[in-house]
Amino acid sequence: MTSTDRRAALRTGAGLLAGAAVTSACTPTGAGAVMPRTPEQSSPEQSTPEQSTPAQRPHAAPGPRRFPAQPDQITHGPRTRPRVALTFHGQGDPATARALLTEAERHGARVTVLAVGTWLDDHPELARRILDGGHDLGNHTHRHLAIDAMPEAEARAEITACAERLKRLTGSIGTWFRPSRAPRASPRVARLAREAGYPHVLSYDVDSLDYTAPGADAVTRTVLAQVRAGSVVSLHFGYPGTVAALPAVLNALDRRGLRAVTTTELLS
Repeated sequence: MTSTDRRAALRTGAGLLAGAAVTSACTPTGAGAVMPRTPEQSSPEQSTPEQSTPAQRPHAAPGPRRFPAQPDQITHGPRTRPRVALTFHGQGDPATARALLTEAERHGARVTVLAVGTWLDDHPELARRILDGGHDLGNHTHRHLAIDAMPEAEARAEITACAERLKRLTGSIGTWFRPSRAPRASPRVARLAREAGYPHVLSYDVDSLDYTAPGADAVTRTVLAQVRAGSVVSLHFGYPGTVAALPAVLNALDRRGLRAVTTTELLS
């Protein structure tokens, strides 16, 4: 082959490679289409339908926001507006979680869910369910252990492991962080949360005590005795009494002129 022939062959090969790149980027993912995979998408734990890329989802989780007027640890929102935030610790029976979300939506309410990482591992589809309902989704550590008592490296891993799962499932680390087994984060845990990308720790000023399983009436009384404009209420998935109490709580809030909104809306 002459030098002129070799140059022509090289130009032809380059043109074929460029055409292939354009085809890979623009071909629809229809039947028979094969799309290139990134290294992250090729890993075994990324390959299930629930763990598809954020672009395939109708709703992606918003990232954490800094609210300059709010402290690093938030216990409530403005007392001057008729809004409250119902926040749920996300773990337990997925059927109970779905029932709570459906009941809230039936009343036109939106809630905040702080999900446990291992719960997301077991029920990854619930991340999408929460976001599709217009609710906030955040981080409640990976294993729901007493994070304030952990060594720093272990506490950091609890926050980042849950954040990684949220990012994989929704495209974001989630909107809020709440410590596990503690109403407030220690200074060290609050710092670790900031380093992980969460500007605020979400605490609360109303504890429903629903995790003691006192029954629906007791949960309702406890919440209504304490709640007021700006309140952040702590509730839990996984307790049938909480599902049974929610309609009465929401109806009473309506009568008081208080609207149940996401924590992001409460503070906006």
